Amino acid sequence: MTIYPRLILDALKNVRYPGTGQDIVSAGMVADNIRIEGNKVSFSLIAERPNDPFIKSLVKMAEQAVLTYVDKDIDIKGNISVKYKQPPRPALPELLPGVKNIIAVASGKGGVGKSTVCTNMAVALAMKGYKVGLLDADIFGPSVPKMLGAEDASPMLEKKDGRDLIVPIENYGIKMLSIGFFVKKENAVVWRGAMASNALKQLIGDADWGELDYFLIDFPPGTSDIHLTLVQTIPITGAVIVSTPQEVALADARKGIDMFSNDKVNVPILGLVENMAWFTPAELPENKYYIFGKEGCKRLAEEYGYALLGQIPIVQSIREGGDEGVPVALNTDSITGMAFSELADNLIAAVDKRNRELPPTRIVNVTMR
Repeated sequence: MTIYPRLILDALKNVRYPGTGQDIVSAGMVADNIRIEGNKVSFSLIAERPNDPFIKSLVKMAEQAVLTYVDKDIDIKGNISVKYKQPPRPALPELLPGVKNIIAVASGKGGVGKSTVCTNMAVALAMKGYKVGLLDADIFGPSVPKMLGAEDASPMLEKKDGRDLIVPIENYGIKMLSIGFFVKKENAVVWRGAMASNALKQLIGDADWGELDYFLIDFPPGTSDIHLTLVQTIPITGAVIVSTPQEVALADARKGIDMFSNDKVNVPILGLVENMAWFTPAELPENKYYIFGKEGCKRLAEEYGYALLGQIPIVQSIREGGDEGVPVALNTDSITGMAFSELADNLIAAVDKRNRELPPTRIVNVTMR
């Protein structure tokens, strides 16, 4: 049987790219370099990017299509190479070259107001003149777009150094990205861990974050594979642990502290934030009601020898600001605005102390056994 390029292309039209359902010939994924030497056939497939999750299975499907539709005796296996339209994502330490400090904002427990603290802390830093980025790493419950008044925004792509990069949304002087920008707000994100991890890697490494003094990452609650992905992907300068004063939250905060400070991860703890420290009604601003207990987070900080970076009261305006997309930290004359401004000052001091006294954090390497 005589083999010629048209037969190969016709066979490859039976292979469909799983991401779109389009056949790979029509999609322009077969390079114009089909080479036939007797019974040996070789050519290249063209993928958009090096981390394409379907490319390995696509090579196998292309091999099988040639054997099925042209000739079962063709020498094709191992002869299909892969080219990429987009250069590979930079490796560390060049992944985020313009970012000075990467801050993890985490909690062991959900519902303690971690995202509220994180967004207002970012606003407070930006209002002090710092260049601030914020990544919403809570893939399954993204809330940063709403809290920062950008719920309806849609990030664009820009071509830079041969790569298509996501342009972060900017509001209140903060560059931000969240999976919430890419899914409908009423839809649940039902993904396996690997899909969520890959999405986060793209939001970090395939985005144009530019120059940043502080890159805050709003971690999801708990201790999951998302947390492990992040500490394996970027060298985190330090972690801020958010908790409420009651014992049930403090028990989980201890787990959050251990996750970062254990020997395998070894991310410095910059300090703790006690959220919902007390309730102050608007009509009685001098009164404090300790609904969730008094100074539990402060005692935990003292126990571990960490700084207490701030105590944030429960005030109706904090909830209203989050719901309306207008963070209370914008109003520096209010009680809550001053609390977040002080928190930002304490964070700046803690980061400076950490950078003077400790070596840079390394990414975590996990060896599978």
